[in-house]
Amino acid sequence: MSLSTKLEGSAKIGLALLGLAALATSLNRATHTDEGAANWISYFTNLSNLLGAAVLLAGGLALLRGTRPVPDLLRGAATLYLVITGVVYWALLAGTIDANTIIWANNVVHGVTPAVFLADWLLRPPPRRIPWIQALRWLVFPLLYLAYSLLRGPHAGWYPYDFLDPREPGGYAHVATWSVIITLAFTGMASLLVLYVNARNRRGGTGAGEREDRDRDLMPT
Repeated sequence: MSLSTKLEGSAKIGLALLGLAALATSLNRATHTDEGAANWISYFTNLSNLLGAAVLLAGGLALLRGTRPVPDLLRGAATLYLVITGVVYWALLAGTIDANTIIWANNVVHGVTPAVFLADWLLRPPPRRIPWIQALRWLVFPLLYLAYSLLRGPHAGWYPYDFLDPREPGGYAHVATWSVIITLAFTGMASLLVLYVNARNRRGGTGAGEREDRDRDLMPT
């Protein structure tokens, strides 16, 4: 096992632990305020970061142990959800922080982790093409999350984001408009992630070759 592989594996584990620490800190805050644990787990940000931490941890351990890497489709799902989390936050929600916001944890889940996943996807793309039909599976979870948020909201009297809250000006028309916009954002970003990987593999980019060589190095001897 090369030094670079050890460093990458250790870095991924360290970043996973950083993400989990940020999530644990914000959960602790939620349980001591009116937000509560049920609302905390209902944020897409927290769900996507939990997935991201699991993928980073599994990926880091796989590198250090020389076992099979995280499946490409799972990596792609985590990358898509976290990139959208970062984009939506910095474009629409960055000005909504309040006195209860823990700044460092907020920056980790909305900035550091999304950036790490995007960089990992660009620098270490999957070594094989991703079929479009399989990439469509990435959209299932965001659509289920949308349905969950809208169904839970009236009973909980709480919505995770203003653009999903029909009590805001515009009512359900406002929610429908933003739901379409966000769905298109997911679809567009998923398309870009797939196009990047498939283009790299179509022309035999160095990323694919490097990944295949690394995977061979990781196989137990």
